[in-house]
Amino acid sequence: MDDAIRRVRRFNRAVTTGVGALDASFLGRGRPLGAARVINAIGQGRSDVAVLREYLGLETSLMSRFLRGLEAEGLVETLPSLHDARRRVVSLTKAGKTEYRAYETLSNAQAKSMLANHSRPEELLAAMDLVASVLGRERIAIEEADPRSEAASYCLDAYYAELSQRFEQGFEVSRSRNPAAEQMIRPHGAFLVAMSDGLAIGCVGLKGVSAGLAEIKRLWVAPPARGLGLSKRLMESVEDVARDLSIKTLRLDTNRALPEAKNLYLKTGWNEIGRFNDDPYADWFFEKRL
Repeated sequence: MDDAIRRVRRFNRAVTTGVGALDASFLGRGRPLGAARVINAIGQGRSDVAVLREYLGLETSLMSRFLRGLEAEGLVETLPSLHDARRRVVSLTKAGKTEYRAYETLSNAQAKSMLANHSRPEELLAAMDLVASVLGRERIAIEEADPRSEAASYCLDAYYAELSQRFEQGFEVSRSRNPAAEQMIRPHGAFLVAMSDGLAIGCVGLKGVSAGLAEIKRLWVAPPARGLGLSKRLMESVEDVARDLSIKTLRLDTNRALPEAKNLYLKTGWNEIGRFNDDPYADWFFEKRL
């Protein structure tokens, strides 16, 4: 264990040094990383000061100090909310938007340099994804999305690619009982995506079948995010949506090449039943009464 702790601390030191977290002038722009992160978060569309503070994980006093400093530089403007005078909203000035774009350019260049300096960039990215998922697990948000959206399509493409590798006979979407997008949109159903700081890392669909009956489809979690309980969270969330839609019975099927999925269902109150569809890829069938 002592060796493991030393390796974790070595990693922490390497990251803080490598990204310039301790530099007084992050990326050479004249201010530390904390202030730069505030500019980035505002530039990404977070305007409510309370939401901004929670997203960045900053204490109220430190958040106020950063905003005062950026206001003094003429980079941000803070005003009372038009909808609630007790809340404050912040926006970038013209100079602030210029600074935001400069940080984006420099940060992208830094990222490209890290990847270019490694002989196995895909392995490096996989390691980064794993660490980011672990460190950001408390900030993973499960959001309802259109199954045709960019985030949903990203998850589904990754899911299909994994099935093609894991199934003995491969996988073709056209041969499966692929639900139409309209069946996974309210009021018939829904599609949920797990988002980690802008990156889609998991999904699950609720396919409306008939009054009071729906099927769970396309449960997937990105490999680096596995082991964090995200599959269970997605299932709990989609069951909550089903209840909201007055669905009383849920069904699902899975393939024998996915034993971890079967174990999850058995541990969370699903009962194994007989075949209820003609999907050529389905081996196990489950039902749950809500």
